[in-house]
Amino acid sequence: MRQNDIRADFERQAAGCAALGSPFTARLCRALAAILDRSSVTGLAVLEWDGDPRADALALRLCGGLHALVLAGEDDALAGLYPPARVAEPTFRAELDAAIRRNDEALVRALDSAPQTNEIARAGMILPGLLAAARELDRPVAVAEIGSSAGLNLLFDRFHYDYGASRWGETTSPVRLQSEVRGKTPPLDAAIEIVARAGSDIRPIDCHDPAQRLRLRSYVWPDQQARLQRLDAAIGLAEETPFSVQQADAADFVDRQLSARKPGTGLVLFHTIMWQYLPAATKARIEAALDTAGDAAGPDNPIARVAMEPVDTRDPHATLSLTVWPGGETRRLAHCDYHGRWIEWL
Repeated sequence: MRQNDIRADFERQAAGCAALGSPFTARLCRALAAILDRSSVTGLAVLEWDGDPRADALALRLCGGLHALVLAGEDDALAGLYPPARVAEPTFRAELDAAIRRNDEALVRALDSAPQTNEIARAGMILPGLLAAARELDRPVAVAEIGSSAGLNLLFDRFHYDYGASRWGETTSPVRLQSEVRGKTPPLDAAIEIVARAGSDIRPIDCHDPAQRLRLRSYVWPDQQARLQRLDAAIGLAEETPFSVQQADAADFVDRQLSARKPGTGLVLFHTIMWQYLPAATKARIEAALDTAGDAAGPDNPIARVAMEPVDTRDPHATLSLTVWPGGETRRLAHCDYHGRWIEWL
């Protein structure tokens, strides 16, 4: 039966959340798998979901909708189930079921939106690649990101980074990232001068808009307060640092960025954990555009691409890579945790 597949996917998501350090979200997914039924509008919408529940991140859509109600202060009884509260499981499930029925309309609307995160900790993985690009280009750069969400990682040079044996960035930054280093410490000895910042996303989030900011915050798992604090601190920096995030197809955006290059300035294109979600035709257009522009690039207008992506979607880690034109050679720099917890320099 279809509903059994849906419930099994909520259980699968629970296991994933537990493995990634969110026991509360794991508990929430397990409870939802048990209590949802067709007697609520939300339960009916979930159990008759027309798409692929895993690919659509259905469980996290509903978890995000519930968290948004808590963050907005719209349901005190529901908030009483959330960390740091300790609630017995029978009470937890009964109160959760009641909250779903009280908030049916809002929760069904939440199912329409795929989760969007702006994982600030990934900046700790991408920084060494961006510094390597700056070292190779050896000139001021425009940075451009595809799959930007709210664009907060475009502010990477405003953060402070701690890799144990070495540190980089603004010492007074409110965004403080600490990454475990496995093996060699990544080289951080390059300077980077940024002359422009631009990002793109099919559904960008304007973090200056209160409703969109709430949606972004709602997808942070409730028992991972450090992530939420990093996000809030980065949103604060966004108020004082000029950047833009365009609603655009990724290939169209890359075309525009390549066409807008100026003599004496390099272009650094980067992306993190988004390439697998692009249509094959879009990927092919981006690759072709980079190759064409790269073939024509000279020492005065070089191009770099920094990617933090899995080589294979089954990989247990992402791979940080750097491609520089002229030349077009790709080097693998590091293995990285998907959520930015550790980096292994190669």
